[in-house]
Amino acid sequence: MNRPEREAAVRRIMDAAPPQMPPELYADVVRRGGRMLRRRRTARRLMWLLLWAAIVTFTVWALMAHPWVEPPSETTPPLTGW
Repeated sequence: MNRPEREAAVRRIMDAAPPQMPPELYADVVRRGGRMLRRRRTARRLMWLLLWAAIVTFTVWALMAHPWVEPPSETTPPLTGW
């Protein structure tokens, strides 16, 4: 099919009457959609909780370990007896 034929086929499909849907389909779609929204909300809250826990853990570690302080040199012996 070339482009004009494809466009004509798409227009025929779009202009056709919408197919009849079973009445119970709407209830199923609403139920599944609600479930998806609850799962997304729970996942989002869990991700925020994990991010918060990581930030707290990093902050506590940084306050305890002082990673910004240079460790004392251990390669030269101390000068004693001068």
